[in-house]
Parts: sequence; C-alpha cells; structure tokens
Amino acid sequence: MIRGILETIGRTPLITIPNTNRAGEAQVLLKYERFNPGGSVKDRPALYIVEEAERRGLLRPGGTIIESSSGNFGISLAMIGAAKGYRVLILVDPKTTDANLALLHAFGAEIIVVTEQDDSGSYHKTRIALANKLARETADAFRPDQCFNLLNGEAHFRSTAREIMDACSGKISAFVAAVSTGGQLGGISRYIREKAPEAKIVGVDAIGSSIFGGETNPYRIPGIGLSWTPTNLDLELIDCAYKIPDDQAFLAARTLARHEGILVGPSSGACALVALKLAQELLPGERVVCMASDGGERYASSLFSEDGTARQGTAASADPEELRGLARRLEPWSVRPAEQANYRPDLAESLDVPETTLRMNETAYAESARR
Repeated sequence: MIRGILETIGRTPLITIPNTNRAGEAQVLLKYERFNPGGSVKDRPALYIVEEAERRGLLRPGGTIIESSSGNFGISLAMIGAAKGYRVLILVDPKTTDANLALLHAFGAEIIVVTEQDDSGSYHKTRIALANKLARETADAFRPDQCFNLLNGEAHFRSTAREIMDACSGKISAFVAAVSTGGQLGGISRYIREKAPEAKIVGVDAIGSSIFGGETNPYRIPGIGLSWTPTNLDLELIDCAYKIPDDQAFLAARTLARHEGILVGPSSGACALVALKLAQELLPGERVVCMASDGGERYASSLFSEDGTARQGTAASADPEELRGLARRLEPWSVRPAEQANYRPDLAESLDVPETTLRMNETAYAESARR
C-alpha cells in the first residue's frame, strides 16, 4: 500500500520511439517524467529540498514555502504543500500558461504575477529578488531556491541518474537534457561521469538563452533557458551544447504526440530532436537517453491546436521525416561549453540569495567531495 501521493515520485519509465527512431541507428530512450504525480521531473528536487529543510528544522509544521517558478517546480511544491499541510506562495510571470496557473490554484497555492522584466528582457531575476524579499518578511517561511540551491542537482544525482543507469545496466552512449536551473543536467552528468565516463553528455538550450554563452534574446520555449549559467551546472562535465529554435522544438513535440502517442512539452521536444541527431551518428545497439521532463497537456492550447500554433507564428506540421531531416542538419552550438561559461557569482549577492541556501550548498559540496 502506498502511504500518500508523494511516495509515488520517481521510478519513471524509459520509452522507445520506434516510429521516429529508425533501425540501423542507435536507440533513443525517453526518460518519461510525466509519470511523476505532479506531472514533471521537478517533483524530485522539490520533495528532496523540502524534506531536507524539514530535517534541518528550516521548515516547520504550518510554515510557508515561497518560490519563484513559471511552471513545473511551482506545481510540484504546491502539490507537496497540499500533501504536507504547508502554505505555498509561487511567483510567476506573464509567460506562465493558463494550464499551469490552474494547476497551482487546484493545489491551493497562492500566486503573485511578476510583470517587471529584468535586464535580459526575461523575468527570472525580478521574480527571484521578490521571492527572497517576501521570504525574509514572512514568518516561518522557507525558500527552496531552485536556481541557486545545489540540492536541486543532488536530488537528480541520487534518484534520476541512478534509475537511468540501472535501467540501462550501466551502458549508455549518450545522455541529453535541457537546461533551466541546471539541476537535472548538473546532477545526472556528475553521476554519469563517475559510472560511464565514456558516455557523451549533451546540453540543450533555447536560442535566446545564454546558459552556454551568446546573446540573450526573447524565446517562446517554456521551462528552458536563463540569462546566466546556473550554479547547479558544471560545464566541465558537458561535452557539447545545442541551441534549438522555438519552431523546431514545437514540431518535435507535436510529432511525438501524433506519431508515437507520447505527450511531451516543447523543451522535451528540443531534447528529442538532439537525441535523434546523436542516434543517426551512432551505431545500432548503442543507447541515447533523453530526458522528457514533463507531459504536453500543459501546453495543449499553444502547442497542439491550429489556433495555438497560428498565435505562436509556427507551422502546425508533425512529420517524422521532416523532424529527422532537421535532426540530421543540426550543428552543435558549442563543442567546448566550458569555454563559453556565463557564470555570474555576483548574482547571489545582488539577488540576496537566502542564508539557508548558502548553508545547504556547503553541505552539498561536502557530500560530493566525500563520494
């Protein structure tokens, strides 16, 4: 018997895509995180950080969880708050979808919409700064702080990465994940480097994000990108990086829905496109594991409907051969990502990162050094 919904987090499946991934090339396996109860990969770090905060006495019964999130991490915290009895306050921005807002409301979260853009034209910094301010001013508040808390990556090191390697009997040729706060790619890459050092580790970003360097410009793919390299991500562990245009990410997600029966969001579509590229270059019998971080239901009005694609200014096509052709023509943004790092150590001070985050990070570094 399962004692509560939170015990169902993790142990998600690896799924093949046989109608898009052809014989004669490496096998693409999607790590399908939609199977988590909150519907995304963010359930893992959200629960890990909350339970660590409880263990340390940083989050007490009846306390308030305050976080900056435009989508999945906030939804995960809202679900966890409902299950554990915490007040949850989530700071979102105008890019947050109606579906995500509805899910936050369904779990009882309180919502603040931050409309002030930061110096990159996004909302990340203004959301984070306000969340930190509110956490200081609110009694019994705790900030999970997914952007700066290294336990974000630690959660994936301890769960997601081990599941992948166990399911593949320790044998994978390449691993692909998108980057936002850097937790999943950061934690999983660290584990894979220890257990399968020969595997190629590939990061996926949006054109317009500057995690892997380059100019910062607006983009439409949700759940991906930042205007700096996140502290959870060690670029020395990443072999190469791709930047994917909005329309190609959307095409890939629609193709998986209509030709594989698999619903994923646009960031997962971008990863699947890169995974197909790698599969075309590798040999039969080799494996490319690709993170599919959430499902597509949350993007139904913008991703899968003709009206939605018209509003986005993208074509409504979903053709496996077109997708495979795009994959074949892809070129890496960088084959030495560490040389284009965009770390911003000044941000911790300017955004007033909470003391609790800094203390948790000290422990994370110490535990990593012991392993």
